[in-house]
Amino acid sequence: MDLSKISQTLITGKSDELRQLIEEAVNSDVKPVDVLNQGLLPGMDAVGQKWKAGEMFMPEVLRSAKAMSKSMDYLRPMLKEDELGNAGTMVIGTVAGDLHDIGKDLAAMMFEGAGYKVVNIGIDQSNESFVNAVKEHKPSLLGMSALLTTTMPRMGEVINSLKEAGIRDQITVIIGGAPVTEEFAQEIGADLYAPNAGSAVEITNEYLQQN
Repeated sequence: MDLSKISQTLITGKSDELRQLIEEAVNSDVKPVDVLNQGLLPGMDAVGQKWKAGEMFMPEVLRSAKAMSKSMDYLRPMLKEDELGNAGTMVIGTVAGDLHDIGKDLAAMMFEGAGYKVVNIGIDQSNESFVNAVKEHKPSLLGMSALLTTTMPRMGEVINSLKEAGIRDQITVIIGGAPVTEEFAQEIGADLYAPNAGSAVEITNEYLQQN
C-alpha cells in the first residue's frame, strides 16, 4: 500500500478518511510502526513545514493535528513501547494562572507527531506540578507555555524550582506563547524559545543534535 496517501490525507485533516486508510493498511498486513513512520510522521512534518512557510493557517494546522491525535489513539495500542516516542519524552504544560491551551496542545501534537512520547499536564500548572512531572516521567524535554504577560514570570519560577530540586541540568527547557520572546527566554535561563508550535520541533531537534 502507498503510505504517502496517509501523509497527504493527514495534511488535509480529513480524520474519517485517514482512519479508513490506516485501517486498510493494517488489515493489509502493513506494520503499525510503518504506518506511523512512513505515513503519519512525514505528513505531520509536512504540516509543520507548510505552516512555517505560510502555506497553511492555524485552523488547517489544528485540523491536521486533531486528525493526527485521533490516528495515534487508534494506532497506539498496536505499537510496542519501543516503537513509540523514539525521539524521547517531553513534559508540557501551561504555567499557573494561565488557562490557555490551544498553542500548548498544538505543540504537544506536533512533538508527538515527530516521535516524542508527550506527557501533557494541562493548564494552570503550579511550579511544584512541573517539578513533580519531571521527577515522575524523567523527560529529556520540558515545554512551558504562557499567553499572558502576567503569567510569564512563572516560567522563571519553574526553572528556579527545578534548580532547587537538583534536576535542572537533566532536561532541555523550551518556552513559547504570544508574549514570550527570545530575550525573555535567555533572561530566565530557558534553553530554547519557539515563536510558534510549528517551528518548536525543528528548533528542538537542531539544538539536541548540536548538544
